[in-house]
Amino acid sequence: MFRRDFLKTLAVGATALSPLASAVARATTSTSELVIGKRTLEVNGKPASVFGLTNRAGGAGLVLDADTRFDVLLKNQSGEETLIHWHGLTPPWKMDGVPGNPSTLLPPNETRAYDFPVGRGGTHWMHAHTLQEQNLLAAPLIIRTAEDRARDEQEVVVLLHDFSFKSPEELLAGLQSGAGGHAMPSGHGGMTSMMNMHGGHQMGGGTAAGMPMMAMPAMDLNDIEYDAYLANDRTLDDPEVVRVERGGRVRLRIINGATATGFTIDTGPIEGELIAVDGLDVVPVRGRRFPLSMGQRADIRLNLPAEEGAFPILALREGASERTGIVLATPAARVEKLETSGANKGPVLDLSLEQRLQSLSPLPTRTADQRFELMLGGDMATYKWGITADGPLDMVEGQRVRISMHNMSMMAHPMHLHGHHFQVVAINGMALDGAMRDTVMLPPMAQVAIEFDADNPGRWPLHCHHLYHMATGMMTFVDYGKAG
Repeated sequence: MFRRDFLKTLAVGATALSPLASAVARATTSTSELVIGKRTLEVNGKPASVFGLTNRAGGAGLVLDADTRFDVLLKNQSGEETLIHWHGLTPPWKMDGVPGNPSTLLPPNETRAYDFPVGRGGTHWMHAHTLQEQNLLAAPLIIRTAEDRARDEQEVVVLLHDFSFKSPEELLAGLQSGAGGHAMPSGHGGMTSMMNMHGGHQMGGGTAAGMPMMAMPAMDLNDIEYDAYLANDRTLDDPEVVRVERGGRVRLRIINGATATGFTIDTGPIEGELIAVDGLDVVPVRGRRFPLSMGQRADIRLNLPAEEGAFPILALREGASERTGIVLATPAARVEKLETSGANKGPVLDLSLEQRLQSLSPLPTRTADQRFELMLGGDMATYKWGITADGPLDMVEGQRVRISMHNMSMMAHPMHLHGHHFQVVAINGMALDGAMRDTVMLPPMAQVAIEFDADNPGRWPLHCHHLYHMATGMMTFVDYGKAG
């Protein structure tokens, strides 16, 4: 059977394989629909009420064509007010989906229309910009090019999550009490604090952001012990099995949608080729392990062996034995049971791969017009996190902007900029022509500089994509409105 015929055959039964499988089909109408709802998910043998974000066909998320319109009706049938951020796209500021900045929350049983250029192709995602993200209010957002559709390869989307039976408010209260997410609820609603933080004008005051934390002997890796780690809504006790062709080629589109967990993607015995990060092409890098912090995406191409076999694609929890993932399996292959914990701990994420990445579409060479220095700080004891700078991050449309971020805390911070793609131009003082991204991780005491062109006016969030760091202050704004 020719590979293209195999993929067509596979698509006939795709809906039965995964709740995400419907997302691999292109939108067939000019206006797409997204429904925010509630669903029951079984995790570790117990039911849990979580959010869903489904398309007209009932699958999770959307797949759209590059260089068309993001013409979407967002319907809220969840019974709660909420809003969705289009992570990786560069919409007009008013359509970014951040509560109070400037959009209002979408009330239950109401619909909101979005219409803006979808941009170039890439692996992106969409999620709530509130604590609701913890309850799985997220889904893939895949933008496919004509070249993607013409390639003789199978695309597999993997959305990673960390899951707790506790509410996000309870997890946050536990962190603030020093109990690691295991304390009783404090009674303070997460929505209110997130709304104040989104709309506020502070730079994360009240933290020790500008001071080295010399008393802390080692880095802190994971501040929440979750009940489960999911890949496409499933644990390794019952993983998604994606049927693939012997000798076929697979493109993994992997999204770290976890709120507080970094992973390393492990392709096992098959060497992978990293071809894009955050939806933007890079000079291919070959390997079997690829770090992926919260909010980041990785496109990895695999050439499968010619024989029958089952090939686990694992996400290893940072600094811990827990893991999740999916299994690629040829039609006749037997899939062996996988343990949810491995024999060894997952690697600690660092910048060694980041230092090797090179964009295939870098920024034009230009001297920065604006330069900003930021300090990222906070600590586990008080659980207050913040960003300090020597002034507001004001800019003028048309400028080249350089932001240097120095992490003075003992936890890593994946820093995400809304409304723009940036290039990584220096790591720990060493200049480089790095990857184009929208989210870059700063390990403890690391310094990373990014540059971008100010071509999308608004007041754009720049924040840590660790949900609870953001909720407790690690968020600021780049602002076109005050410069000039």
